[in-house]
Amino acid sequence: MLTIHTTSPMLTGGTVKESLERLDDVTTWTEESGCDGMLVFADNVSYDPWVVAGRILGKSDRLIPLIAANPVYQHPVTVAKSVNSVAAVHNRRIDLNLVAGGFSRHLTQMGCTLDHSERYDRLAEFGSIIAELTTSERPAKYSGTYYKLNAICSSPPPPIGMTPRLYVSGASEDCIRVQRLLDVTRLCYPRQPDQYEHESPFVNGGIRLGIVARDDSRAAWRIARERFPVDRVGEEFHDLAAETVESHWHRRLSQDALRTSKPEGNYWMYPFRAYKTFCPYIVGSHTEVVDLLLRYMRLGASTFILDEPPSMEDLLYSVRSLRQAWARFTADTADQDRGEA
Repeated sequence: MLTIHTTSPMLTGGTVKESLERLDDVTTWTEESGCDGMLVFADNVSYDPWVVAGRILGKSDRLIPLIAANPVYQHPVTVAKSVNSVAAVHNRRIDLNLVAGGFSRHLTQMGCTLDHSERYDRLAEFGSIIAELTTSERPAKYSGTYYKLNAICSSPPPPIGMTPRLYVSGASEDCIRVQRLLDVTRLCYPRQPDQYEHESPFVNGGIRLGIVARDDSRAAWRIARERFPVDRVGEEFHDLAAETVESHWHRRLSQDALRTSKPEGNYWMYPFRAYKTFCPYIVGSHTEVVDLLLRYMRLGASTFILDEPPSMEDLLYSVRSLRQAWARFTADTADQDRGEA
């Protein structure tokens, strides 16, 4: 099944009225374009993700907020209680993106001294408890390294039909280990497809990227370069951040971006290199973009998290490309199954 989310604007200050208007616009575009939901980030400087999710729920009829849940900020019982409470009060589902890390300085500010592997060990316990408390009314007992529970009941109890879909984010072996343990969908940032020869890296997984598609390739690249012009200061900020970042996916993409920021076919890393976004972009004609998206689908991707859309028009082109690529993918799969029967 194809799942499409957009990304919520990062609300980090400035004029509250303007920030909320921007959030409301993206929410409206996301729902009207037929997407499934919106990814909401969590870190030390942005608005509380549960407040942002509440705004999304209030301005939409069916969107599912995909909230970043990081054990550095919340206890798993609190997260499960919030998920169940929203479902009980609003009759709406909340999905969770389980995150182990963050910016190094943010982890330091929060007093987190765990290493990379330990953070994923904690995330596994965090996710296990949330999964238990959002699916069962039975008293939960848990004895782990990081959490201990003694017959706690979820209050309110999990409403029927509102079980959250859990995701885990990352590209490391530790993340893959936790994905398998929790049996959840893994999200990551894709490299150029040729980097995955003889691999299926996105099975039961998804990717986050930006798309600039138009009927004509030249028009798409003109729009993309106007949106992300050359920014030497941004490049310097990226290079400084790349020296201290702990995230495996961030280091890998930074290496790719430093190697070349020029387009590799329709795959473009310059927006990441210029520190304007944290994902690669696919740019080109509608046909070119569909062809490249199809390659990711053949590598196993079925969930797509789109970068924050700048306009309704831009989002409609992106969603159209994803749906046409998925239609080709499912048709090809059906033909293959018939041939093997």
